[in-house]
Amino acid sequence: MSCTTYKIEHTTTYSYESPVRICHNIVMLYPRSSNVVQPSYYRITVKPHPETLVRREDYFGNQLHSFSLNESHKQLVVSASGRVKVSYAALVEPTATEAWEMVREAVDAKTDRNWFDACQYRFPSPRIDIDARYASFARRSFLKNRPIVEAALDLTQRIFREFKYDAEATEVYTPTAAAFEMRHGVCQDFAHVQIACLRSIGLSARYVSGYLRTVPPPGKEKLIGADQSHAWVSLYCGQTVGWVDLDPTNNRSCDTDHIPIAWGRDYNDVIPVRGVFLGGGEHSIQVSVDVQELPQAVNAD
Repeated sequence: MSCTTYKIEHTTTYSYESPVRICHNIVMLYPRSSNVVQPSYYRITVKPHPETLVRREDYFGNQLHSFSLNESHKQLVVSASGRVKVSYAALVEPTATEAWEMVREAVDAKTDRNWFDACQYRFPSPRIDIDARYASFARRSFLKNRPIVEAALDLTQRIFREFKYDAEATEVYTPTAAAFEMRHGVCQDFAHVQIACLRSIGLSARYVSGYLRTVPPPGKEKLIGADQSHAWVSLYCGQTVGWVDLDPTNNRSCDTDHIPIAWGRDYNDVIPVRGVFLGGGEHSIQVSVDVQELPQAVNAD
């Protein structure tokens, strides 16, 4: 099992044309503890300082912080910072995994001990429909009796090759069907499309949000704050293998370069910062993300 420790700083700044008199917000930027990621020294800060900052878990086990501001303000800054240790087991041999139909049928029949957790990620969700078009696209990879991880990696590769990464093509609420037809989009769209394909053939897949470690070009220094949030897919591959994370934007299975923060049915379940406010007029949002790998001595802690 490989392990890497990171220092993460994520700051979102809202600037308003006129004062905001009141706002209520939910923040999902604190990493959930799992067999992949363990947060330490992590904190959420808000300026102006709210009277209370309440932490709780949502239905999916993600960490939420909620707060309200009842004082007039023209700028709101929400920051998440701390240290996380990320560990991924080596990917199983893809051709040695169960046939994908067997995984689906075991969840259907409730003979898989994890069926209850898995089945909730099989159905349509606010941003993802089940459709024959997605099923047809998926079945080009999911041939009869093909091992599930082998088929999933093939689908991941096809999305990477047949879809173009284009930050101008879609917006945060572009429907998945539109991105599928355009064959253009960003990591959120690629993840939604792959999940739609997997669910449309009866498999369980969830949406994962987090960060991707970026490496600067040779001879260039890493720019502070230039990293970005990322999104990928987690597919349930049966009780022996469990969940396997796949990154269709980069045509790879996930490893310690991927730092998960939260997961749910689709993007709607894991929005980093959301809320309502009164006043403000026109406003702008600036996001800065910095992911730094810590020295090996820290990784060994």
